[in-house]
Amino acid sequence: MSRPDPERLRVLVREPISAAGLDLLRARFDVVEDGDSELESIIDGFDAVVIRSGTTIGERAIERATRLKVIARAGVGIDNVDVDAATRRGIVVANAPESTVVSAAEHTIALLLAVARNIPQAHAAVKGGSWDRARFAGVELAGKTLAVLGFGRIGKQVARRALALGMRVVAYDPFVAPERFRELGVDSVGSPEEAYAAAEFVTLHLPLTDQTRGLLGDAAFSQMRDGVRIVNAARGELVDEAALAEAIRSGKVAGAALDVFGSEPYSGPLLELEQVVVTPHLAASTSEAQDRAGTMIAEQVTAALEGGLVETAVNIPIVEQADLEVLGPFIPLAAKLGRLASALLGGRPRHIVVAAHGPLSEFDTRLLTVAALNGVFQGRVDHVVNYVNAPVIAAERGIEVTEQRLGSSQHYTNLVRVVVGSEDEDVEVSGTTVGPEHRLFLAGALGYAIDIELAPEMAFLVYDDMPGVIGRVGTMFGEAGVNIANMAVSRTKEGGKALMAFSIDAAAPAELVERVRGFGFDAARFISLG
Repeated sequence: MSRPDPERLRVLVREPISAAGLDLLRARFDVVEDGDSELESIIDGFDAVVIRSGTTIGERAIERATRLKVIARAGVGIDNVDVDAATRRGIVVANAPESTVVSAAEHTIALLLAVARNIPQAHAAVKGGSWDRARFAGVELAGKTLAVLGFGRIGKQVARRALALGMRVVAYDPFVAPERFRELGVDSVGSPEEAYAAAEFVTLHLPLTDQTRGLLGDAAFSQMRDGVRIVNAARGELVDEAALAEAIRSGKVAGAALDVFGSEPYSGPLLELEQVVVTPHLAASTSEAQDRAGTMIAEQVTAALEGGLVETAVNIPIVEQADLEVLGPFIPLAAKLGRLASALLGGRPRHIVVAAHGPLSEFDTRLLTVAALNGVFQGRVDHVVNYVNAPVIAAERGIEVTEQRLGSSQHYTNLVRVVVGSEDEDVEVSGTTVGPEHRLFLAGALGYAIDIELAPEMAFLVYDDMPGVIGRVGTMFGEAGVNIANMAVSRTKEGGKALMAFSIDAAAPAELVERVRGFGFDAARFISLG
């Protein structure tokens, strides 16, 4: 390995990525390309590791990676990463899901055409000196029904292309809203079985999980039409290969086109069947896809190491890009509100409520909840807390988390409200963003309406509303050499209780904190929001 620069964060690149991606990483970090050393022996020295499909990162490696912040897969699948172990450690696991969408969709259509028209078999026969047109007669795609199992990024693009070929498309995906199917002119079905019954062609675009492993097996084939054709360019383990071979031999399945296998390189019985078209895991193998994957994953590594939002992380909620554009300014707001509410709470959190008011509530607000949790646990646990493991920490501590999407607020177009409660009290804070720069403003705290920009160092004083208090507070801070940058005051009624909130240019020294707290305020809290 090359000699690293100790001054910069370190990135281990285990498998080749595009030159553009490497250049982006090298501009910011110390990059080491090493695919030969034993991973567990070197991983502890890096802040990020970039892999493709040829590297497996399991729990043992993750346990040794004491400084690791991000595992980045330059591609789509993350089957070779123990995501649960990474999540518990607060390590971001990111991929580049958009990088191969077009390539994978086009390869799927190529396989679809190949298995319908017997193109590879006819090609091989002609190259071998045969000219047997009748033997390789195929079927048209136009007018046939294609079942798309998995309607994510690639499944949608396959559907678009199949519709352009004149096919009828039905799709199954329990995690996609019904309007997404209708937008493309695709018929949604409620179960794989409904898809099987309708389809003359079946294509797979599902993630590999315990529920989807071996999905196409004896039971599935028995529910399909006679003469169905299968295409799989997603994950080999989605198909029971022995069951598929038997279904082809029996004539139940007329043909299959496969780019992926349970074990690769593949050398099993499917290769013996003339009705099977195979390619060696080529779906993402285009120069355009490889370039995109390298650049995209470098951007995600940069975001993870420099404190930005990792948009393709698989272990934080993934939201649509349109939602993210609206939510973006409110994510840091939710994090600061969570931290503020937690700091104002005297006891241990037992429940947390994160609410979005106004038009903001019409979008996918899960990231706001994760951000608020991230803020709540800052300083409350003795290990790293981030958007990845904050929900895990809440679950482990038995904290009830509630997400609410409510109507308009009384005074603000959009408002984020965070409530953190213990056994004895609830603390509620709320805030919004202001102006084209999306400045973060506090709108309410401790039961008072307040209007002040959130700052790294803040103080909150609750006291009896009477003349002279503000002046005396200013004098104490001035004598301590601490500048008050902004101040806002709110009260319940004249002569009642009041809240004074202000931001200061530097953390208050211990002597000032002690003096203020000895003044006789009902509450005096000095809080660092970072």
